[in-house]
Amino acid sequence: MNQRVERLIQVLGEQGLEGILISSPENRRYLSGFTGSAGVLIITPDTAKLATDFRYYEQVRQQAPDFELVEVGQRMDPALAQELAGLGLERIGFESGAITYDTYERWRKVFSVELVPTTGLVEGLRAVKDDRELAAIAEAVRIADEALERMMDAIRPGMTEREVAWDLEVYMRTHGAEGLAFTTIVAAGPHAAMSHAVVTERPIQRGEPVVIDMGARVDGYCSDITRSFCVGEADERYMQVWNTVLEAQLAAEDQIRAGMTGVEADAIARDIIYGAGYEGQFGHGLGHGVGLAIHEEPRAGLTATGILPAGTVLTVEPGIYIPGWGGVRTEDMVVVGEEGCRILTGARKEAVVPGQ
Repeated sequence: MNQRVERLIQVLGEQGLEGILISSPENRRYLSGFTGSAGVLIITPDTAKLATDFRYYEQVRQQAPDFELVEVGQRMDPALAQELAGLGLERIGFESGAITYDTYERWRKVFSVELVPTTGLVEGLRAVKDDRELAAIAEAVRIADEALERMMDAIRPGMTEREVAWDLEVYMRTHGAEGLAFTTIVAAGPHAAMSHAVVTERPIQRGEPVVIDMGARVDGYCSDITRSFCVGEADERYMQVWNTVLEAQLAAEDQIRAGMTGVEADAIARDIIYGAGYEGQFGHGLGHGVGLAIHEEPRAGLTATGILPAGTVLTVEPGIYIPGWGGVRTEDMVVVGEEGCRILTGARKEAVVPGQ
């Protein structure tokens, strides 16, 4: 068994579980290396199996050599039931957030073991990144940085949100990314007041707020970067908002340490934004973990009472959003350490780009 599985088995023992079924795609990949779209891991102290169908038999043999392949015929449920019966277990965990209620009901009827819902067991392990994971994330950041820097030089008034998003995506895909970390956000003018805006055919106007949020994926790992600016010129109001957001971000990046709670980290930036008169206009958390999933543990926000561990990759992304006007968000990715943060993101931060 690999070290990740061994760590999970230790956690299962602490939870009083004899084993667990893993069906989350990210957790399945993290533990086994298997990247296929369908399959269930069966993990006990003495067993590491991967049940999947004919489409993925060879892929499992290549990607997950530490796991015994369970060849599923027409249906997954009977195959799992047979495997579990052969193991002689009484209680086994399952990922309550990764299967539907319908799947749970089917399993409950055909399995001969007690099913115990679990939450966050593997996600807790994934929160701390090893050197290989950090290298993949750093490369995903580099590609996104490069694409964003290029766009900040090339963007012009009259380009549509969709054109900008497409150019960013093409660049990332043709310069080393295996895909996008998430759907690219390009929001201009009043659209920038929506923190997760959807791109449109709206032309970008000179002097209006623009928010670009984007990321690449490398070896399964994501990057997540946001920059805000005006094209050609910015008025006094924009500069005040932009500088407030930057001040909040820099303060957070300077003060965040391992062992701090997510609430404490969030408060560093939030106190500055609220103190500047923008209470109620920073409606999301300061940040989130990034890895195989674009949003994962840990979190930094108003209700994030968990501890930030050393070695986690966290976004630091304060923002101010004003309906009818626009918004500003600036986002970096950092590695949290005992003595502070190491910033991974390198794309420049400018309130105004030339646009000529």
